[in-house]
Amino acid sequence: MVGTPIGNLGDITPRALETFREADVIACEDTRHTLGLLTHFGIRKPLLSCRARNEAAAAQRVTALLDQGKTVAYASDAGTPGLSDPGAVLADAARDGGHRVVPIPGPSAFASLLSAAGQVGKTVVFEGFLSPRAGRRNARLRELMATGWGVLLYESPFRVLKLLAAIADIDTERRVIVGRELTKVHEEILAGSAGEALEAFASREKIQGEFSVLIGGTKNIEKNCT
Repeated sequence: MVGTPIGNLGDITPRALETFREADVIACEDTRHTLGLLTHFGIRKPLLSCRARNEAAAAQRVTALLDQGKTVAYASDAGTPGLSDPGAVLADAARDGGHRVVPIPGPSAFASLLSAAGQVGKTVVFEGFLSPRAGRRNARLRELMATGWGVLLYESPFRVLKLLAAIADIDTERRVIVGRELTKVHEEILAGSAGEALEAFASREKIQGEFSVLIGGTKNIEKNCT
């Protein structure tokens, strides 16, 4: 299970490249995306599609290859497999088949934003993508924010304003840290209250890029952060 860059190709690890070079087959979320990554580093290997919609069937194919003594590397499009990306079903299937599942650590938007966030509480819950349905999204947000823990979410540019509005509606003063296009050329990290974050992005003519949103906790914080 190979962690790959979330944007900046310089973040790939030597161990990840070594794993790709030594693998007999590389399973991946999107063969076109992974082909571009491999081509950049001069690596040519057979690719096998293993995305969310076909992961169960692909896991059977991978297990069959493992049964033949093949080494298979898996990479999602960006970041760490299984972290709001496909990979969990494949890991279970391989392990259930008696094969060793090896993590090759790499980048993740979760760890990247958390490292630059400052104090957000002792406990941080990773929730990933919330439901696109307003009722479910808002109900889950209320549950998460009521815990007093920090909460880290992922969101698309098409729904991030709705997410920020929902957070501000629950607690407009709650501290949030918004990461946009992390590790990429136009990387941006904005910290402030939920109301301030909503106002900052709502005033833009166009919103682009992938978002990570960290909602600060209200427990176990040694001092206030601004």
